[in-house]
Amino acid sequence: MNDKKFNFKHIHLGSLLKARTQELLLKSASLCAFFGCETQDLEKMYDSQSLDMELIVKWSKVLGYDFFRIYSTHLILYAPQVTQVRTIETKPKNPLEISFRKNIYTKEIIDFILEMLSTGEKSKGQIIEEYGIPNSTLHKWLDKYPN
Repeated sequence: MNDKKFNFKHIHLGSLLKARTQELLLKSASLCAFFGCETQDLEKMYDSQSLDMELIVKWSKVLGYDFFRIYSTHLILYAPQVTQVRTIETKPKNPLEISFRKNIYTKEIIDFILEMLSTGEKSKGQIIEEYGIPNSTLHKWLDKYPN
């Protein structure tokens, strides 16, 4: 789960669950009892690219890891920034409802970006263009996290 080379673009949740289960040395019998399922059901979950949200919540609890964070990171990195689209029915936005993008970058995202820079996989310009990270933010990260 702490692998800096994790590919946030292509998420296969089942393989992540299996890896974390092995990391914690959890037995299938214990997990089956927790989920109220058979071993083959557990294997189906490990083979699945995605799962129902309620199952992800249960997995997050039993494995002590927020698997939703992976999807949030994917959205931050790969979903285009949405500007407010107004329709005739839309009322002007209340100033208190304005959301800010400041501080949305988790340590995992910063590590992911800096790893691409340090290995030469992407240049500063490519990162700024592809992920919409401001130039000043990228330079602050480089100063703050020199390794």
